[in-house]
Amino acid sequence: MQADPSPAEASVYRPHFRRFRHATMLLVAVGALVQIALSAYYLAIGHAPAPHDLPVAVVAPAQQQEALRQQIEQGGSFSVTFVDDAAAIRSGILRKDAYGGLDLTGEKPHLYVASAAGTAAANVIRTTFDSVIDHQVAQKVEAAKASGQPVAIDVVDQLTAPTITTDVAPLPASDSGGGSVGLLIQALALGATVAALGLGRLVSKGGRSLLRGVSHVAMMVLYSIVSAAVVLMVAGWFGVPAAGSKWSLFLSFLLVSLAITGSTAAFVSLIGPPGALVGTLYFALGVIISGSSILPEFLPAAGRAFGQALPTGAGVTAIRDSLYFPDAPVGGALTVLGLYAGIGLLAVLVINTVWSGEGPANAEAAADA
Repeated sequence: MQADPSPAEASVYRPHFRRFRHATMLLVAVGALVQIALSAYYLAIGHAPAPHDLPVAVVAPAQQQEALRQQIEQGGSFSVTFVDDAAAIRSGILRKDAYGGLDLTGEKPHLYVASAAGTAAANVIRTTFDSVIDHQVAQKVEAAKASGQPVAIDVVDQLTAPTITTDVAPLPASDSGGGSVGLLIQALALGATVAALGLGRLVSKGGRSLLRGVSHVAMMVLYSIVSAAVVLMVAGWFGVPAAGSKWSLFLSFLLVSLAITGSTAAFVSLIGPPGALVGTLYFALGVIISGSSILPEFLPAAGRAFGQALPTGAGVTAIRDSLYFPDAPVGGALTVLGLYAGIGLLAVLVINTVWSGEGPANAEAAADA
């Protein structure tokens, strides 16, 4: 049986116990604050997503357009553009100028959606335009009643016939829920963050030099190429890439990986291990506002702007458009990714070439941590 500590031993253990207690209390307090902040952030962004100025296209007679605009845009959920014909609706959707459309000039109303742009958008467009169509049918019935003539059966059948719906950009059967883009961006972001820390271990020991900087940059580029190829291969196992999209999808994967790896490694090289928090923030804060699970048009204005300015948000846009909207312009998203990648790699090159080997810029210490 172990004897109780003597007063001298107790006096030695007491400061250690106090430090342990204080450290534990601090850890609990910091953990609680982080949980409060993250919970409030996630719920503020995603607890009740709703569309804000979601662009739609409508074909309608000129005399009906103003009334339709007021009906559809009421509440600020939609932004209506009137176009000449159904072909303009289709081309607008494929360019992502519109998320859906409605043609009221034919014998029957024709609804156009794009489930690949987001199932939430397709569903809210269906619901809203169904009410518009019901209103149009009610007006026609009232007009028929007001004429004092009995309504023919064929007219009743025409008015009550189901709406014709065309999915201009459907999701493939292999991704019926539309979750593949979000999963791919998470895999790329997490892998790139880990790589930014781990690749420093492979940089040659010793003082800073041009060779050291070039080696570090070359390894990150090589990792990003391999990462993009591997993710593309795995996505292919599940039937995600569409025919003809593989090269543009590979480029998107490559730029996402380079953007996150390069920018994270730059901060690690500059300030040491705390720089790795940049990659963590991309993953923890950036994914929810990236547009992967909640469309940008369903986010608060600040969340939408900030999300698309991060490599995760720009990456989601580039990947989704490469998969489903080849006519959509992706220059903005690729520019964002290119800036993160270019500035990050340049910073790593400069820091490893000319920065002092002492202090927080020590790549080996950061990598070991």
